[in-house]
Amino acid sequence: MTGRVPSPPSSDRVRPDVAVVGAGPIGLAIAWRCAGRGLRVEVHDPAPGSGASAVAAGMLSPVAEAYFGERQLTELLLASAARWPAFAAELTETTGAEIGYRGEGTLMVGLTGDDLAEARRLWAYQQGLGLPVTPLRPSELRDREPALAPRVRGGALATTDHQVDPRLLVPALRTAAQRAGAVLVPQPVRHLSEVDARVTVVAAGCGAAALTGLPVRPVKGQILRLRAPDGVAPGFRHVIRGYADGESVYLVPRADGEVVLGATVEERSDTTVTAGAVQRLLRAGIDLLPELAEYDLVEAVAGLRPGTPDNAPILGPLPGRPDVLAATGHHRHGIVLTPITADLITDLVLGGLPDPLLTPFRADRFGAAAVAALGGPEPTMEGDRWS
Repeated sequence: MTGRVPSPPSSDRVRPDVAVVGAGPIGLAIAWRCAGRGLRVEVHDPAPGSGASAVAAGMLSPVAEAYFGERQLTELLLASAARWPAFAAELTETTGAEIGYRGEGTLMVGLTGDDLAEARRLWAYQQGLGLPVTPLRPSELRDREPALAPRVRGGALATTDHQVDPRLLVPALRTAAQRAGAVLVPQPVRHLSEVDARVTVVAAGCGAAALTGLPVRPVKGQILRLRAPDGVAPGFRHVIRGYADGESVYLVPRADGEVVLGATVEERSDTTVTAGAVQRLLRAGIDLLPELAEYDLVEAVAGLRPGTPDNAPILGPLPGRPDVLAATGHHRHGIVLTPITADLITDLVLGGLPDPLLTPFRADRFGAAAVAALGGPEPTMEGDRWS
């Protein structure tokens, strides 16, 4: 794709129907869907795709990430994951771009007896929700993935948990949005009053807090990228999620030989990579898949997930501001929730009745949230993160 398209001069500018603040996967997918419905769309971001999505592993895991006390969020994850095959096919057809969508499923494993006991407690909860979790004996695990360590005590298969590559997804979404007519404005937004549109959608990740007053906080995640020797594909096909001596990790194989190994969850707002985190992730990953010890370590990076008090996204109008819609707070689920967020927010922009799926994720569920961030130091946007 060539350079960014600037907005027209103010004297000739036609007021857009929609202004999307933030050009990560959520913002770009909303822009694509809105522009595809005939709306005039501007997307404000000086560095599209440079925030949390640049670090994300891209797991589409509504089953493996169904956690205690998050039943409504699990329902949203399942609904969005069900849209992913058609979403991926449409995006690839529209752009001709490969986005790394793969459907081999996810293996969930426990290295030790204690690890397996902890994992089984979660699997029992997931099965109680009716989710497709199939327990496997160690021999059955190694039939599927011979590279797994002989020490692995047991596991389970989630066939409907898939993956996509966010570093391919975001450029494809940008192409799709621009081909549909969306205009990218490469400038930061420091205050919502700077945006002139019929409807403003705030999809700025952690930056939504400064713009809206919503309780969105940064949650640090450190992640590693390895590469198989000699450019061959990794020696495993499934996404592996496991416990290794109490450390929770995931391993995501890519067709080009890359393996994504992550990730820490830290209540911090820095993006420093620490030796301790690298050591813990490598130890756990190699304990589960010993061949990783011979892989190249090509990247160690940290990003900031947009978290909320209940770990669920914030979707819909701000209290008292029906012209401002939030699409933020997706925490560790931003990639899997991209299709449904885009569809639900686009329907709201077009004036449709709110989908019942939105009800648990309204912006007013936290009480008296501010409707705009007024006064104080002005934030500066950097990609779909803010500083």
